[in-house]
Amino acid sequence: MKIMAIDLGDVRTGVAYSDPTGLIAGRAFTITQPSPARLLDELCDEIGREQPNRIVLGLPLNMNGTEGERAQKSRALADELRARTGADVVLWDERGTSVTANRILSDAGKKRGKQRARVDAVAASVILQSYLDSGAARGPRG
Repeated sequence: MKIMAIDLGDVRTGVAYSDPTGLIAGRAFTITQPSPARLLDELCDEIGREQPNRIVLGLPLNMNGTEGERAQKSRALADELRARTGADVVLWDERGTSVTANRILSDAGKKRGKQRARVDAVAASVILQSYLDSGAARGPRG
């Protein structure tokens, strides 16, 4: 099962894919596109090319669990992706993923300036791995 994860940003949006088994996060990259309409087009093109079985879209909740403006943008993007591609889109709590992504990059020895360009792709990988580790991708066990 191929799963795609998206970490939505204002200018840079991270995208990551699972390996073919759906067990670990693999390839990740960043789309730099400040226009929401053009970003939607690029994501729809990517979905059309890659044909993921599911899309996990980061939902940026506040630390107390409430939703703010950024969460509403993610919900709107999820609705647009479903409408335009028919994709199965799952919203996933992304609290703490940017902090984790920055720590991963720092531990890997990436300089602060270089981190900025990669942090969104790594954050998408962190969101994806969180989803995969939860077992949600495999569905209910029984």
